[in-house]
Amino acid sequence: METRIYQKENNHNIAKLLSASISDMFRSHFLAKQLAVRDIKGQYRESFLGMLWLFVMPVVTALTWVFLSYSGTVKLTETDVAYPVYVFTGTFIWSIIKEAISSPTQSTNASKGIISKINFPKEALILTGIYKLLFNSSVKVLVLFLFVIIYGVGFHWSQLFFPLVILAAVLFGTTLGLFITPISMLYNDVSKLINMGLGFLMYITPVVYAIPKTGFMKILMEYNPFTPFILTARDMVTGLETASLYYMFGVLLVCIPIFLIALVVYRISIPIIIERSGA
Repeated sequence: METRIYQKENNHNIAKLLSASISDMFRSHFLAKQLAVRDIKGQYRESFLGMLWLFVMPVVTALTWVFLSYSGTVKLTETDVAYPVYVFTGTFIWSIIKEAISSPTQSTNASKGIISKINFPKEALILTGIYKLLFNSSVKVLVLFLFVIIYGVGFHWSQLFFPLVILAAVLFGTTLGLFITPISMLYNDVSKLINMGLGFLMYITPVVYAIPKTGFMKILMEYNPFTPFILTARDMVTGLETASLYYMFGVLLVCIPIFLIALVVYRISIPIIIERSGA
């Protein structure tokens, strides 16, 4: 693989910058896989449970909400499917979007020390985060379908398309994350504010409870761009009519040009930020 370093971009032709960024992303896929494997092994090497944490955390999160619901501590709207399946699907897709948003910043910050010293395309860092996220998601899918079997949801042809929703959620989250990354690298407070904002946003997204039939919350949830990913994933897993599918496609169509713009912003800004930070 040909590797090369780019410093500050003197070329202001957006089309050429975009072409170079996409080209570097494709060329660096092997390096990105190697970095992802290294990071995944390093993440769980010194942990007693190791990769079992990938199973434990989503299950504990889902069971917490199941307990709150069944115990009457939290009164939730009736759902069309078994609540454990409902809540696990919601928290699963939400975690993918949340991790995809933070992934570009985390991957870039983790490699800040070598970005200005080693010849490699910076787009490899974006791919590294995506590969790690897809790996983690593939493990969680096993847990999800364990819930599906236990609670008698059964097999539906729509489940075959569930991985496409995962990819859509990754694209959506990564697009947002790429725009946030340059600002997050300049100001550490931004990442904390984003996490706080996502914590609030989760409760106006149908992650753990259904959209109310009336009221202001109904409007907020229906116009929330995160909502169609949660609803479409849940409908595909449970075999219900995918009423939000076209809404999700609409959000993705908007995401694609924004993602391409974000790539250019990332390519231009990251070398400048690294240089100014003295890394």
